[in-house]
Amino acid sequence: MTTLTPDLVHTVAAGAHYDPHGVLGAHLVRTASGIPGVPDREGVVVRVVRHMALSVTILVGEDRYPADHLDAGVWVAPLPLTQIPDYRVETVWEEGKPVVQDDPYRYLPTIGELDLHLIREGRHERLWTVLGANIQEYPSVHEGPDATIRGTAFAVWAPNAQAVQVVGDFNGWDGRGHAMRSLGGSGVWELFVPGVDVGQIYKYRVLTRDGRWIDKADPLAKATEVPPATGSVVTESTFAFTDAAWIAERDSRPAVHGPMSTYEVHLGSWRLGLGYRELAEELVAYVQDLGFTHVEFMPVAEHPFGGSWGYQVTSYYAPTSRFGSPDEFRYLVDALHAAGIGVILDWVPAHFPKDAWALAQFDGQALYEHPDPRLGEHPDWGTLIFDYGRKEVRNFLVANALYWLEEFHVDGLRVDAVASMLYLDYSREPDQWVPNEHGGRENLRAIEFLQEVNGTVGKLHPGVAIIAEESTAFPGVTAPTSTGGLGFDLKWNMGWMHDSLQYVSHDPMYRNWHHNEITFSIVYAFSEQFVLPISHDEVVHGKGSLLRKFPGDRGQQLAGLRGFLGYQWAHPGKQLVFMGSEFGQEAEWSEQHGLDWWLADDPRHAGVQKLVTDLNTVYREEAALWEQDTTSYGFQWLDGADAQNSVLSFVRWAKSGRAVVCVVNFSGRTLEGYSVPFPFAGTWTERINTDAEVYGGSGTGNLGAAHADGPGRNGFPSSAVITVPAYAALWFTPAD
Repeated sequence: MTTLTPDLVHTVAAGAHYDPHGVLGAHLVRTASGIPGVPDREGVVVRVVRHMALSVTILVGEDRYPADHLDAGVWVAPLPLTQIPDYRVETVWEEGKPVVQDDPYRYLPTIGELDLHLIREGRHERLWTVLGANIQEYPSVHEGPDATIRGTAFAVWAPNAQAVQVVGDFNGWDGRGHAMRSLGGSGVWELFVPGVDVGQIYKYRVLTRDGRWIDKADPLAKATEVPPATGSVVTESTFAFTDAAWIAERDSRPAVHGPMSTYEVHLGSWRLGLGYRELAEELVAYVQDLGFTHVEFMPVAEHPFGGSWGYQVTSYYAPTSRFGSPDEFRYLVDALHAAGIGVILDWVPAHFPKDAWALAQFDGQALYEHPDPRLGEHPDWGTLIFDYGRKEVRNFLVANALYWLEEFHVDGLRVDAVASMLYLDYSREPDQWVPNEHGGRENLRAIEFLQEVNGTVGKLHPGVAIIAEESTAFPGVTAPTSTGGLGFDLKWNMGWMHDSLQYVSHDPMYRNWHHNEITFSIVYAFSEQFVLPISHDEVVHGKGSLLRKFPGDRGQQLAGLRGFLGYQWAHPGKQLVFMGSEFGQEAEWSEQHGLDWWLADDPRHAGVQKLVTDLNTVYREEAALWEQDTTSYGFQWLDGADAQNSVLSFVRWAKSGRAVVCVVNFSGRTLEGYSVPFPFAGTWTERINTDAEVYGGSGTGNLGAAHADGPGRNGFPSSAVITVPAYAALWFTPAD
């Protein structure tokens, strides 16, 4: 039995003891009889903390046992029982009205030994089920045979703390009566609080090694207050997904082998003022009409500053409360799946902000971040870097990736800023970084982490796409981990994006001098498995909208945009465009202003929308445009060297041998009588002409078909003489 010294009583009363359950709650005691031959007496003692109480009574069924005030708010009641009962605590406060409560300190730990072992090993793949705030129910003897006790099990990893309390709106933000117990070498602190239910706000109050009390949001909070408030919120999902068939189909094949045209969305500014439920109606219908296969959401995990667009995350397990509850986000995902649209989330394991109430210095010293600022801080961004070499931190991140896949059924994660993770000298001066153990600049711990998350996701969810935003030529980003690669499914092709946008920004009359900029991407197109991104990064910070990157008057800009989109959809790789680009958004994107939807009422801009719809329709139908994206067998130049006319022509191949021929005229001149090699003779249907009147173009074209009956050229058996409109892309497929 614990010896109750005055110091121990005061420590427990202050909520500063590492094992409050060893003192508080019900305990069996043995009292010496003092009489030879007479056995010692057994009994029960109950101790509770009730500061400022006038009286405390322990209730066991109909029996009442008054408690005595020991000291500093600790009350003690002896019970003439030989077994620990199911009891309640009646407290009379200053106002005199009795309050009956259950006692958190009568419950066994809510985390089992296997869970603690996995946490210590950094291998708990469903970490969110044991850490954070999780609703629990227990049978109740006190209330009756069919009654249950409902409450919240709180658990947090804080290995450097002296003590941890749960504070919240349920205890007046006074945690002295809700001190957590340490679960040994795991570094986990735990407490079940009966009566705490969905919607209640909480934080952890941590006593640091240097004696400071600090309040922290829950790292595994599954819901939060609406920013700028920073509290964590207890939640429990009651949503029932209806997408079992979608998930089964998705996991039947790797994502890279299917069609993927992605519409990138910032939820807060697609249409201002919409929540998850409204988006499930309006956004879903819009994306379905346009024919995109996927949406990609910029980060939805909770973040305090809206202007960060979600890239400075403070609650990795909580969908932002700006747009609704976690179940309402589930509703949005389910609605997208019902419409045949996959969901990709931006995921940010590369850094986190320094907000004092969040992950930074969580238990009073570096915990989630690396303690060496040369490894643990981004000097450019003013943020912190996860300690990828610490197994518990890796577990936090790997489990977080699985959390979004399993709890919200998302179909892919786009990993932000991978380059900043891979290189120790990323954006640093020579004296600001530390080489690895081999003397190199590669962050070996981050590489191991990326391999672990990709391998784990691939094992458990084979149809999910993990996509790297990686801006360097780091080798093997999409190579299997078994061969030493990072194991991503896809990589953003930043080289294609840079070269293509640079090329189209030139005046058309000078593009012939820059022809290599538009053809160079094919040199490395199959070195990785690529996505072709025209993302939010290309339409902010003074870069202007995609439309305004094209020279000329508005008609020429729109024609250039249409032709470029036709080129992008036909190029090897998956496609991604940022919202607004599909109708020719004129202004640079602003998360506060949103999109200029009025432009879509202009027939010329509506024509761009119509084109995107048709591009997506043909793209889905023609396996040649996606089936062999990752191999050179799916692409051949027909003529990639016509710099004089600024024209590209190439063929995309399906495994079946079916072909799609694409011709793109980047010049400002319509080319009549233009000869193009064709892979075989016959009539070819003009499936796409970006200069068609229905798209807002001039209507110049080939009357719906090309006839490949001319002599062979460039090693191909036939050719066709066609008209290629200025700025336009043409797609041809064999006539059925």
